[in-house]
Amino acid sequence: MMGTVLDSTTYFNRLVELLINTKVTDLHGNGLTLDEGMDQAVELINGTRLTSAKVMVIGNGGSAAIASHLQNDLSKAVGVRSLVFNEPSLLTALSNDHGYSCIFERPIQMWAEKDDVLVAISSSGRSENIICGAQVAKEKGCRIITLSGFKPDNPLRKLGNLNFYIASESYGQVEVAHSTLTHLLSDMAMARSSE
Repeated sequence: MMGTVLDSTTYFNRLVELLINTKVTDLHGNGLTLDEGMDQAVELINGTRLTSAKVMVIGNGGSAAIASHLQNDLSKAVGVRSLVFNEPSLLTALSNDHGYSCIFERPIQMWAEKDDVLVAISSSGRSENIICGAQVAKEKGCRIITLSGFKPDNPLRKLGNLNFYIASESYGQVEVAHSTLTHLLSDMAMARSSE
């Protein structure tokens, strides 16, 4: 079911099915349950407090909106230091002067430090600027959480310490699922930070 909406019940049932069947893999491609993956992601996020590390979040388009929302929740509700690189003048300057593929690579190169966490969100998992950003973060010693969809062999899904994959080629379904997963992540991190 690509992007066809048959009726609301079918649409929502499909979303529930996609969320429950989220595929999670580690750095070596080993499968984890969704609960195991979320537990480890929460540990990475909340662990930044212990080392004064930070969380950086990147995404394009609808994924940029999800990235901004997650960064807001991490800062305000969870209380961890976090950054999002969605400032229009920065994005347009970097893309004008160096090309769109480097708009996340350059700020990550400047701001990332060992043990920081990068959350990289791409519906297709093929966005060159997201992949370049994740590769630089890896070189800098960051831990990486990816959220992707579309094809199961997308390149972003191979770059994270934790990789959350939604098995759909519908932008709407993948974005809604990613938004739900990031809400779950921030809600769990907030609950555990007060324990």
